[in-house]
Amino acid sequence: MDREHLASSRCFDKKFKCEAIRVLPGEYYVSKHNKLIITVLGSCVAACIWDKKRGIGGLNHFMLPGKASSDFNKSARYGSFAMEVLINHIIQQGGRREDLVAKVFGGGRVMHHFTSFDIGQDNSTFIIDYLNNEAIPVIASDLGDIYPRKICFFPQTGKVMVRKLTKTHNQEIEKQEGSYFTQMSQEEVEGDIELFD
Repeated sequence: MDREHLASSRCFDKKFKCEAIRVLPGEYYVSKHNKLIITVLGSCVAACIWDKKRGIGGLNHFMLPGKASSDFNKSARYGSFAMEVLINHIIQQGGRREDLVAKVFGGGRVMHHFTSFDIGQDNSTFIIDYLNNEAIPVIASDLGDIYPRKICFFPQTGKVMVRKLTKTHNQEIEKQEGSYFTQMSQEEVEGDIELFD
C-alpha cells in the first residue's frame, strides 16, 4: 500500500449517511466498506476500479498521462503510477485482477490558457489505452467535453454518480488546475538530482 498518495480528507456525508473521502489530484483511495469516495475533475482523469465479485473498489485522480521523468520522482499525479498504485492496493485488499472492471471520468477541456495541447484529451486517450492493455474492461465512461465533473463513487457496490458542473465552478477549477500544473513543473525541476562519486 502506498500511504504517501492515499487520500486523507474525510467527513460524514449527511445525504448518503456514510463516511466520505475526498480525493485530490495525485491521490487515490481504496475500500471494501460502505463509504463514499468523492473527487472533482477538470482536465484530470479519475479511474474507478472495482472488483465486482468481492465489492472492493478504489478511485484515483491523476493530472498527466504516462510516467514520471525519473524513478526518483514517482508520483500518483502521473497516470501510469496512479493506475499501478490503485490496482495493486485493490489486490492487496483481496481483489482479483480477473474480476476488475473500470469506470472512467474527466478529461474535460477546461484549461483554456493551454492552446498548444489538450491535456484532457491526452489523459482520456491514456486511460482507455492503459485499461485495454491491462485487459480491464471499461463498463462506463464520461470523458472529454468542456465541463468539470464531480464524481461520487461507492466502492462496495461499484455505483458511480456524475454531475457535470456546467455553471458554478468552471473558472475556479481552471485556476486550481493551472496552479497545480505550475507547481508540478517547478517540483520536476527542484526534484531533479544527479548522483556522483
